[in-house]
Amino acid sequence: MTDVLERAISRFRRSSQKNGASPRRTSAASFRASVELRLSNLERDVGDVKGRISGLIFVVLGAVIAQVVLRLFA
Repeated sequence: MTDVLERAISRFRRSSQKNGASPRRTSAASFRASVELRLSNLERDVGDVKGRISGLIFVVLGAVIAQVVLRLFA
């Protein structure tokens, strides 16, 4: 059982590394910085989506109000 597991792990390591080099390790500070950057990008994207949804709701409500006014006065 352990031989099978060791072979599977060695195959996984070889397939994930194209040139056979050891995996690149990052420090805790650089990892934190990259996570912070990704989080700030995600926050910006969520803000953009919220703005688009707000605009869409405004357009739909405007169209509904226009239809109601047109049916009342036409």
